[in-house]
Amino acid sequence: MDKVNQEKFLKIIDATPLVSIDLIIENPCGEILLGKRLNRPAQNFWFVPGGRIKKNEKIADAMLRISLAELGHSIAIKNTSLLGAYNHIYHDNAFDEAEINTHYVVLAYKIKQFSKKDLIVDAQHSALKYWPVEELLAADNVHENTKAYFIDH
Repeated sequence: MDKVNQEKFLKIIDATPLVSIDLIIENPCGEILLGKRLNRPAQNFWFVPGGRIKKNEKIADAMLRISLAELGHSIAIKNTSLLGAYNHIYHDNAFDEAEINTHYVVLAYKIKQFSKKDLIVDAQHSALKYWPVEELLAADNVHENTKAYFIDH
């Protein structure tokens, strides 16, 4: 993103919520796929894969794009179930600019029985790993916004 676009995007982050998709991917053993984030927000935390929906992009198209970019496999929305809508509010932003927080309205989709073993690790993550739900809920390095998907569900 060039400097002008970064400045415009930072103004958007400061002024309005962003809309995104999170993928709650469960393997046949009931474990959940998490990636260790390299960038802000939630940097250095384990988090479910996901990403922003672009302007004029349909949710189904965003699902295909995000899953391909983050996992190396396209997931069709028809193979998911909507877990719900969530608010993710972070004290920081992607550009580490002071006094600008980030607010996402997240559409969380669950994908069961996802058994692909040849997943890619994209530029946003240092690693991908399947976690038992009890372990991710107890871990200090799994972000609270990820844990929220498994509380009261």
